Amino acid sequence: MSRSVAGTKRKDHRKKILGRAKGFWGRRHSNYKVAKDATVKAMAYAYRDRRDRKGSFRKLWIARINAACRAEDITYSRFIEGLAKAQVQVDRKMLADLAVRDPAGFTAVVEKAKSALKG
Repeated sequence: MSRSVAGTKRKDHRKKILGRAKGFWGRRHSNYKVAKDATVKAMAYAYRDRRDRKGSFRKLWIARINAACRAEDITYSRFIEGLAKAQVQVDRKMLADLAVRDPAGFTAVVEKAKSALKG
C-alpha cells in the first residue's frame, strides 16, 4: 500500500491565507506564520466593523433629520415624538433620504408630526 501525504491540501491552505494577506505590510504578506495571525485579526476587525457601520449610518441619518427638522423649527426629539403620536411608521433611513432628496415631502411629514403634538 502506498504512503499517503498531505498532497495539495496543505499548500492550498497556505496559499489561501497568503492570498488574504496580500497587500499587508512587511512579513505579514509573505511569511505564512505571521500572515496567519494577521489575517485572523483582520477578519475579526472586519466582522466587528460590519456591525459598527450600521451604528455609524444611524448617527448620520439622525444628524440629517435633525438638521432638516431645525430648518422647520422643531427639534429632532420632538419630531420623533410627534411621529409616534401620529402613528407614522417611517424609519430613520427613509426620513433622512426624504430630508435630502424631497424637502417638500419632508415638510409634509413634519407638519403631520407637529399637528399630532398639538392635539
